[in-house]
Order: sequence, then C-alpha cells, then structure tokens
Amino acid sequence: MVSIAYSPDGQHIISGSDDYTIRIWDSETGAIVGKPLEGHTRTVWSVAYSPDGQHIISGSDDHTIRIWDAETGTASVKPLVGHTGPVYSVAYSPDGQHIISGSFDNTIRIWDAETGAAVGKPLEGHTGSVMSAAYSPDGQHIISGSRDSTIRIWDTETGAAVGKPLEGHTSAVGSVAFSPNGQRIASGSDDCTIHVWDAFRCVSIQYPTSSNPMQAQFYALPEEDGWVHDSEGRLLYWVPPDCRICLHSHVLLTIPPTSHVRSVSLDFNDFAYGTSWIEIFHSTQP
Repeated sequence: MVSIAYSPDGQHIISGSDDYTIRIWDSETGAIVGKPLEGHTRTVWSVAYSPDGQHIISGSDDHTIRIWDAETGTASVKPLVGHTGPVYSVAYSPDGQHIISGSFDNTIRIWDAETGAAVGKPLEGHTGSVMSAAYSPDGQHIISGSRDSTIRIWDTETGAAVGKPLEGHTSAVGSVAFSPNGQRIASGSDDCTIHVWDAFRCVSIQYPTSSNPMQAQFYALPEEDGWVHDSEGRLLYWVPPDCRICLHSHVLLTIPPTSHVRSVSLDFNDFAYGTSWIEIFHSTQP
C-alpha cells in the first residue's frame, strides 16, 4: 500500500498500491467495498477524493492521472496524459473544478476535473521531482514540495511562482499541506523534520534603519490580522488579505498583485509613523 485517503464524509478509505490498483474500504468495518479499480499499468503513488465524494483521482508510475466514479469504480474520462515521468501527487481544488498533479518531470500540471483537459502550461521552477502538491483552502494558491529540498507557492490563475522558494530542509520534501485557515504551511522531509511556515511571511525580513532620524527599525511583514508593527509593537499600516503573500525586498517593499488588479510599492526611505509625520508634513509646506 503506497497511498491512502479518506472520503469527505469519513465513511470510506481509498488506497493506491504497487499492485497497480486502487481499493475502497469501509472505514468502520475495514471491509473491502466493491472490486479494485484497475487501469493503471504501474504503481499508484497518490489517490484523493473529490470534495463532493463522487470521484476518485489517482496518480501513477505509468505517467498518467485517472479519474474514477467513486460509486461504480469505472473510469470517468480517458487517462490524463502530459507528464513525462511518474506522477507522485494528485489533489482536487476546493471547488472540485480542477485537479493538480506533481511529477518526477519536475513540474506541476493543472487539469479540468470534468473533461480531463490540461489547463494552461505546466508550473515550472523546481529542479527536482515534485513529490507533493496541495491547494490553499481558498483555491487561490498551490504549494509544492520537491526533491530539490524546497517548497514553492504558485498563483493558480496565472501559474506564476509567488515569492522565492521556501528553503530550510536539507533533503527531499515529500509532503506539504496548508492549514485549514490558509495561514500556515506544513512540510515533511527526508531530513526527518517537519517545518511549519507562515504562508503570508515566506521569509523573515528585518528592515535596516533609514537615514530618517524619526524612523525606528521596524518589521514590514503583516501579522495574521494584516497589521504591520514596528520593532516596539506600534501599528504602522494595514495590508489587505489578498496582498499579504511573500512581502519582499529591502528598503523598497513590493506587494505582489495577487488580486490581479492592484500593485502597491512603498518606499521607506523617508518613512515616519506616529506623530512624526506631522513634522515632515509641516517641513514640506512653503
């Protein structure tokens, strides 16, 4: 048995195996339900239920993804073909409309869950096999773990990488998952560790003191409620939820346009907070 997953209602468990089949089990009694799902020609590395529990997806060493009717055990569409290596990870989007797959070919692909058609181009950036891939709870982002020891975050609409790779593991990242509220990412690795990451603060950045004497050293990354504080805990400004992904750079802070309609840049060279802005305001008056 290589992979297992619960049905959304918890009544069944599915398992993928190196005997090339998927089996369905009664989660209470442990009894096998129906016949094995047969069609793959090599090891089944990953299985998952659709959010409504009506379909099952599987990824295999035979380079394909298959979609099955969970009640009848029959294939819903033809095998999804496109990867050039074994498929190690498959997952449904929260709304059930799309499927993602991670492969030995170093890519993640997105598929239409109803037709099986490929959606957009492969997500490329990893330099090693993609061992695990998952959606964020709101479906706006994908995370992937790779044999290159990194985790990456992707924008589901554009397919673009969001921020820099998350680095910290010293070996292959075999499993990744979002927390239910989408605020945290957990990753498991061959280095025998589990890392927990802040999804909205991919790297910890401390900004240097500027030449402005009224500006104290501060942190320019938002808390979970969106507020940014200085090093003494005072409020600086608030960042909208869809702009909190991976704030980056030094001195110049760029907020990626994750809403696809906005882009905000803040230059902190003459930054002031509290009542200090009054002095700056008056000093610029004629």
